[in-house]
Amino acid sequence: MKLQRLYSFLKTDIDIIEKELITAIQSESALLQNASLNLIQAGGKRIRPIFVLLSAKFGNYDIEMIKNVAVSLELIHMASLVHDDVIDDAELRRGKPTVKATWDNRTAMFAGDYILACSLEYMTKINNPAAHRILADTMVEVCIGEIKQIQDKYRFNQNLRDYLRRIKRKTAILIAASCQLGAVAAGTDEELHKKLYMFGYYVGMSYQITDDILDFTASEKELGKPAGGDLLQGNITLPVLYAMQNRDVAVMIEKVNESTTKDEMKYLISMIKKTGAIEKSYEMSQRYLKKAMSILEKLPNNRFRKSLFDVANFIGKRKY
Repeated sequence: MKLQRLYSFLKTDIDIIEKELITAIQSESALLQNASLNLIQAGGKRIRPIFVLLSAKFGNYDIEMIKNVAVSLELIHMASLVHDDVIDDAELRRGKPTVKATWDNRTAMFAGDYILACSLEYMTKINNPAAHRILADTMVEVCIGEIKQIQDKYRFNQNLRDYLRRIKRKTAILIAASCQLGAVAAGTDEELHKKLYMFGYYVGMSYQITDDILDFTASEKELGKPAGGDLLQGNITLPVLYAMQNRDVAVMIEKVNESTTKDEMKYLISMIKKTGAIEKSYEMSQRYLKKAMSILEKLPNNRFRKSLFDVANFIGKRKY
């Protein structure tokens, strides 16, 4: 089953958001506009807008208002990806050349900044101080997470707590904010939108761990980038941490650098798989997913809660 089928009743509203994303990054500068369009046109799961819309369904749902939150959060996510690709010197994103590969690093950085500015402009249409405070706090945490990832590159002595804190900031908190801000913009009570925040946080943790697993288990075609790319770039993920409990494998992992060949990485991935690290990582992902589901049980029992369950379950157990 495809993800889109799980929220097919939102298709009209998702189409509105897709068009609004393109409208949002219009610019008098052809270079800036084309660079910004690069990632939008590459597609994506649109996980954050989906969670915004589904969470807003628990309150006073008005797509003309809610779309501003959905567009803002997706643009923040996209801006971070454009900047990530510069930091990681990545050539591919979603199977297509990155902004920095198509143009250059400076163009990519300014395009990322521009997309971020556009996202903030959309949030000004939400007349709710609490929403702006949540968004500001979220962006601070995301930036800290990005800096920590840079500082932790090739730092092989980091521990589980380091990893979990990093993915909380890098991924989980933006998904959590998507759930919370959709509900806040729809006028739900504080108790409800805080529960949705926790649901999003747990889903986000599961989502990122699954992403980190797929970096070793999915094909290059499925990933849209080389398998093992995270480790090659020095990002120490959960499967790597678990695999390093095997000293022989740890010695091989600690030799990885930017000049490691494709064949060397292929062999290392096979060794990582033999340690049971993939299975242990999957168990951790499922523990977070189970926590997310326990939060859902406390929400009003309606079709939107069922949709949140289905979407969370899908992305937590996806194969690519």
